[in-house]
Amino acid sequence: MIASEASSSLRSSHGHPSRRNPENSISRKNLESTRVHRAQQARAATTATTPNVSTQRTTPITDELQPAEEVVHAEDLTAGLSDKPIILDEKERQVDWARSFHGLSTKAFSKEAAEALLAPIAPEDIEVKPDGIVYLPEIKYRRILNKAFGPGAWGLAPRGETIVTAKAVTREYALVALGRYQHSLLTYRLHVERADASTKRLVSVARGEQDYFSPEGIPTAVEGCKSNALMRCCKDLGVASELWDPRFIRKFIADNAKEVWVEHQQTQKRRKIWIRKDDQVRYPFKIYTPPSQGATRQNR
Repeated sequence: MIASEASSSLRSSHGHPSRRNPENSISRKNLESTRVHRAQQARAATTATTPNVSTQRTTPITDELQPAEEVVHAEDLTAGLSDKPIILDEKERQVDWARSFHGLSTKAFSKEAAEALLAPIAPEDIEVKPDGIVYLPEIKYRRILNKAFGPGAWGLAPRGETIVTAKAVTREYALVALGRYQHSLLTYRLHVERADASTKRLVSVARGEQDYFSPEGIPTAVEGCKSNALMRCCKDLGVASELWDPRFIRKFIADNAKEVWVEHQQTQKRRKIWIRKDDQVRYPFKIYTPPSQGATRQNR
């Protein structure tokens, strides 16, 4: 009887919450709090060791969106200038001077134009290079053409792409003037505009060339190549033909040029150069007077 009551009392205490042991309830609460605290600590530790995905991704995206610094690369002109002449359509009602030889040697120039082209060169217009070569400045060729045909009545047309080598540039041009065309190894074309395109004539074709010493000098060399082509085209028209005559050159040098000793003012190197008799030595050279032979023997 006593055992059954004790058993009944034990079941009653487990079956009703109000009759449970208060100490057991407190222990369960403490255990639950400990579990929650440990879970929070674990999450905090994971957050500290693992980089923030949003922050980690935002930084590179921001960097990607920032404008990159512009890097300007100088164009390498030694690879060529990509300046091929424009090829006209066959239906165009004009002469394609890049390919055509239209009007070559079809008619002589007028008497007035011929006289201007073939006029003797004045000695004061001729220049002398330090190595003794005589030449006519290219601007004077243009003046002769303007006198013969009139400004705007002649022109140079390229007949090919500019070729750039390691030390020089070259290009072919055609000279077209007063409805006539002429060809030479240097090819700039000279042409005249008239109401009827068929009146244009090719006069001469020639290839120009010019040396350069650094890539920065290529544009200037290209312009010098054009002037060289113009000079060679004018040679076919008889302009300044004396400068290709050996007898004229020897006489001109004897009458109008002299050879002098000079010293370079920076390097102090001495050598002989040719200048016109009415000209002066220019910087960076200055006149150098060699010691006399007698003084040289005494020094020895």
